[in-house]
Amino acid sequence: MNRFNLPRPRTLAVLLAGAAGLALLLGAPAVQAHHAFAAEFDAKQPIELKGVITKAKWVNPHSWLYLDVTGPDGKVTNWGVEFGAPNSLANKGLSKSDLKVGQPVQVKGYRSKNGEAFGYSVFVTLADGRTFQTGGAQDAPTAPAAQ
Repeated sequence: MNRFNLPRPRTLAVLLAGAAGLALLLGAPAVQAHHAFAAEFDAKQPIELKGVITKAKWVNPHSWLYLDVTGPDGKVTNWGVEFGAPNSLANKGLSKSDLKVGQPVQVKGYRSKNGEAFGYSVFVTLADGRTFQTGGAQDAPTAPAAQ
């Protein structure tokens, strides 16, 4: 230590490098836990859903939109579709206030691999006609869904 009880520059650099390395190691599980598109969704099963919004969850790392979809048999199924992160959606001009409960909406995307009423949204079209890109996964198909 020098006369002011501060670590020497070399010691300080070693301490900072060690702290940065520790932060990377502690953050690695969170990065590994983040799933890829292909882990949950099927690029060979495009979907086009028309329904009424029941809930919008604006959360990280993915937002979710839930909508009641009436099938050809008249049965209503509540679907959940994954959107991108709230910040990404905001950068594209979409806000949570645009997704009002009771509002009709159309979603184009891909179905979940498990066959349940879940999917990955690529585009959402609101009742006023505005369309927003909602997906952002690195490995998601690049072509528009359900054309």
